[in-house]
Amino acid sequence: MSHGSGLVRTTCSSGSALGPGVGASQPSEGLLDSVYPRTQGALLKVAQMVTLLIAFICVRSSTWIDYSAFSYFEVVTICDLIMILAFYLVHLFRFYRVLTCISWPLSEFLHYVIGTLLLLIASIVAASKSYSHGGLVAGSIFGFVATFLCLASVWLSYKISCVTQSTDAAA
Repeated sequence: MSHGSGLVRTTCSSGSALGPGVGASQPSEGLLDSVYPRTQGALLKVAQMVTLLIAFICVRSSTWIDYSAFSYFEVVTICDLIMILAFYLVHLFRFYRVLTCISWPLSEFLHYVIGTLLLLIASIVAASKSYSHGGLVAGSIFGFVATFLCLASVWLSYKISCVTQSTDAAA
């Protein structure tokens, strides 16, 4: 599969998240992508980060009954939060243009699949070990909400990485 004389065209190279030619009045160069924070993926990432932070704070500020279950929950929520923040910053500051050796849609899809599975397991374990302690129950509920939001991101990442690549290959 040859692209010609060293020219590589990506779908992320336009200044708009809507595609090439859309929003051409906005400058495509600059440090921040002013369109990205209003996209569906960015708003979903912000909602995930907020729910993960609330879940972490609820469990962290409660009295633990089972140390291993809730320390696992804390590790999973904070690691997932950091990774979602990293992907948010990659898109916001357009690092995908500089680091072209990484397939960003594929790495984001894999992160969401693995992170969602780990978060679901951690939420189930935290819910089963909470024993009606208010903060622990709230933390596990927010863990389940974050799991649902991550599942929505898995679907969105799948549509972006797999469906668009298959339609590009067919064209």
